[in-house]
Amino acid sequence: MGKVVLVTGVARQLGGRFVRRIQRDPEVDRVIAVDAVPPEHHLGGADFIRADIRQPTIARVLAEHHVDTVVHMDVTATALGGRGGRGSRGTVKETNVIGTMQLLGACQKSPAVKRLVVKSSTSVYGSAPKDPAVFTETTPPKSLPSGGFAKDTVEVEGYVRGFARRRPDVAVCVLRFANILGPAADSPLAEYFSLPVLPTVFGYDPRLQFVHEDDAVEVLRLASHDPQRGTLNSGTFNIAGDGQLLLSQCSRRLGRPTVPVFLPAVTWVGSALRTVGMTDFSPEQIRLLTHGRVVATRQMRETLGFRPKYTTAETFADFVRSRGPGLLPPGALAGAVDRIAALPLAGGHPSAN
Repeated sequence: MGKVVLVTGVARQLGGRFVRRIQRDPEVDRVIAVDAVPPEHHLGGADFIRADIRQPTIARVLAEHHVDTVVHMDVTATALGGRGGRGSRGTVKETNVIGTMQLLGACQKSPAVKRLVVKSSTSVYGSAPKDPAVFTETTPPKSLPSGGFAKDTVEVEGYVRGFARRRPDVAVCVLRFANILGPAADSPLAEYFSLPVLPTVFGYDPRLQFVHEDDAVEVLRLASHDPQRGTLNSGTFNIAGDGQLLLSQCSRRLGRPTVPVFLPAVTWVGSALRTVGMTDFSPEQIRLLTHGRVVATRQMRETLGFRPKYTTAETFADFVRSRGPGLLPPGALAGAVDRIAALPLAGGHPSAN
């Protein structure tokens, strides 16, 4: 008998992609796909079970199907409604925190479970003005996140550490993803970069890191299997593509103009954008777009044995191609700059040469 893998959060594009990918592995016998919302995409040959992980019924699912590997991907910044719409912040927090507690409780009671993989986020480090240049997995945040998805991830990881102490026989792997981008990305940051004009914080140009959705699927697959020689598929790992980009570089590559807003007014702008449903411009995202965040990935490479296919710049380039030209296409903008540079200075005379 091969592995029986249970995956949560399969109604999202990334969860669906992972389910389809893990089925192709010869070590996997069955995949149990779980979500409270029916997915609009196909799940291949996986068995879909409509279940809310906030409810105790998830324990019965684990027991009935003899699940030995759990991949928890239902820790997200936004919720999905019945038709793919966005749920309330309260629903998101309940799914992230209460749902994780219920799932871990079910795993603790199940003797069959031997591996747990949790999709977390580098947002656990927060974003503050006195942050270190680069966060490692052991670097404590200068200021703990006070709310939103970032606080959820801190709480989730705390519950996961407690579970690991109670069940030392289970291999636990926590993957802290940088912002995931790609053609099918549906994150708040992807929504922000899709705006025709990008609000930015006046006087700040934060450093950002990205991980491609293809790499996210592959590292989740790697973490869900028994470790290869020389690697250890348990512990906490930062996951990000090589390099970094400034927000100003991102806007130029998108061809989207920016509107610098003074910091005191940014919260009002964010509220206005949320009200009209354009993007979830939350306080934590405002902090990220103010102070930025960069993490080290040495442990990802040397201990986990994973090397991303895409760099941060390549990830963003693929995202840009999927979104089409902005109001200021980079090629047209570069041509305009060249034409202006070729003109003689105002009031001057052409060179005699």
